[in-house]
Amino acid sequence: MTAAPTRTHCPYCSLQCGMAITRQGRGGIEIGAWEEFPVNEGALCRKGWTAGGLRGSRERLTTPLVRDRATGELRAADWDEALDLVARRIAVLQAAHGNDAVAVFGGGGLTNEKAYQLGKFARVALGTSQIDYNGRWCMSSAASAGNQAFGVDRGLPFPLADVEQADVVVLVGSNLAETMPPAARHLDRLRERGGRLVVVDPRLTPTAARADLFLQPVPGTDLALALGVLHLLDAQGLVDEEYVATRTTGFDDVRRAAAAWWPERVERTTGIATDELRALVALLAGSAASAGGERGDRRPRVMVLTARGAEQHAQGTATVLGWIDVALALGMPGRPYAGYGCLTGQGNGQGGREHGQKADQLPGYRMIDDPAARAHVAEVWGVSPEELPGKGRSAYELLDALGRDDGPKALLVHASNIVVSAPNATHVAQRLESLELLVVCDIVMSETAALADVVLPVTQWAEETGTMTNLEGRVILRRQAVAAPAGVRSDLEVIAGIAQRLGAPVDFSTDPEEIFAELGRASAGGKADYSGISYARIAEEDGVFWPCPAVAEGEQPHPGTPRLFADSFPTPDGRARFVVPEYAGPAEEPDPSYPVHLTTGRVLAQYQSGAQTRRIRELSDEGAFVEMHPMLAERIGAHDGHPVVVRTRRGEMKAPARVVTTIRPDTVFVPFHWVGANRLTNDALDPSSRMPEFKVCAAEVLV
Repeated sequence: MTAAPTRTHCPYCSLQCGMAITRQGRGGIEIGAWEEFPVNEGALCRKGWTAGGLRGSRERLTTPLVRDRATGELRAADWDEALDLVARRIAVLQAAHGNDAVAVFGGGGLTNEKAYQLGKFARVALGTSQIDYNGRWCMSSAASAGNQAFGVDRGLPFPLADVEQADVVVLVGSNLAETMPPAARHLDRLRERGGRLVVVDPRLTPTAARADLFLQPVPGTDLALALGVLHLLDAQGLVDEEYVATRTTGFDDVRRAAAAWWPERVERTTGIATDELRALVALLAGSAASAGGERGDRRPRVMVLTARGAEQHAQGTATVLGWIDVALALGMPGRPYAGYGCLTGQGNGQGGREHGQKADQLPGYRMIDDPAARAHVAEVWGVSPEELPGKGRSAYELLDALGRDDGPKALLVHASNIVVSAPNATHVAQRLESLELLVVCDIVMSETAALADVVLPVTQWAEETGTMTNLEGRVILRRQAVAAPAGVRSDLEVIAGIAQRLGAPVDFSTDPEEIFAELGRASAGGKADYSGISYARIAEEDGVFWPCPAVAEGEQPHPGTPRLFADSFPTPDGRARFVVPEYAGPAEEPDPSYPVHLTTGRVLAQYQSGAQTRRIRELSDEGAFVEMHPMLAERIGAHDGHPVVVRTRRGEMKAPARVVTTIRPDTVFVPFHWVGANRLTNDALDPSSRMPEFKVCAAEVLV
């Protein structure tokens, strides 16, 4: 008799599409549709449909491995031996060098329970300030900008389906059709209604092919484009002065800054022609017909959405602030079917940055240097505030410090393949190799696990229960559908096992629902308040939007908050902030030695570092390639399908050329799912978010 399907969610991107899993013979699973879940309505991309491909794979790790000091090779060990070794070496290193000798590196794919427990483990069991995670390299610039402008960071302050009801949607640096294909239906429905789509991208992607207006700027100049839009909105009297006066502060300074960005200057900087810039402003102002074919007197509903293409820059925060300024000048944030949003990338990219695995953060999106926050969380944890360490290093700065005299000597890695995903990756791999102890928890032998002293096999998504928070701020429940293979433990069990061996002053639960309840108490009163959310509510309501505070007994439960900012912003005076973004350009401009721009990104069949998707037979794995324009190919003598070498100041890689007319002639594109792309990328950091400049650097291409 076939078991009833288990309703759960996809292991990949921030949509967290609903799916139904049915157990098959010999531990296999079958993926089916969950049509009632509102985010994807039963649709999945090819990655989602094949997500069960690692079940039963020979590449799946099922026993702990420790590196034999005599041979230098990894050998099988039992769990007690592996965890005893880890705890013993941590104790020795901390005794010799202090608590910060041990660091923790988390991931945006961890459940909320794991992210919360990892932050608690670092601060309470290890007593270290040295914890950060790979989400720093995803959404941190948008998060920093959102906090500055709105007083809160929630990727989308409205449900994703609101996109369909906008009149104009501006996508800046997003290839939605390939990175989260089920979401592209919202763009199609928008256009079916008569709405307009604008895409800003150096490449004519499948998303850009849907656009009514496609703008193809020089990589790294999106901020200059935003300033040019602000200039024309002000010069043409199109600013919503009443909204600006009643709901914002700081516009006069932004107005003065934008005055210097006349259209001709924008064209020289971005490569966007003045008539294209004016066409964009005309769409935003409603000069063209609004949805439904009638303009009427109302302002069009404009939605500005940014993604990694705009954010992964040394000026990523400033760039997002520039586009938020555009949305505020138009009077959009807080209005129905309008405003600004960030298309969060990783599966739990939203929840992962809310509950304590960032260097400067405590649960509930509290800041670790806030005495009140420290007191509240310490009480929940059963420790004194004075015992909690302070702010640590950001992700790249943490990795750069590994093995140095004043840096960590040990690193525990959860849900991150650093060797492939870090910028300036050759340098980062060298820092990992300099450690006295590297512990990696993973489901397969990733490139990072291959360097480890201890590798711990952990559960994957279908084998565990836990919550995720999708790009809308909707807290959803992943349900365990099948048992884990023998010999595999969850990250929660790993954390608890090490904490117990270190003599942690408090217990670390391994029960996800129990941990989520504690997370709710720890987040109560914070910006990301989950205290009114329970597993039962999530199951009943197909997800609950935060903030959702608990209420007194006998009162009606808080309904959750699908849409933010309708009445006010969570700032001291209730107003949004215009922030002046000063354009500085890419950290590294082309020159005679490195004459072209290099940018990186994703392809349809792969996900992040590819540790999972590259091992699934049903997904195409053609390897890395170098996309270039025919003009560039002719100039250097490259031919489609033939190998070329891309070289930057940090390294080089070799891959076949892919000659296309859809990219700028001064730019090459390399996908980052394979070893190579991030050996080239620039580790220059955004001063606010500490985001590395993944999306542009100077390069040379050779045959």
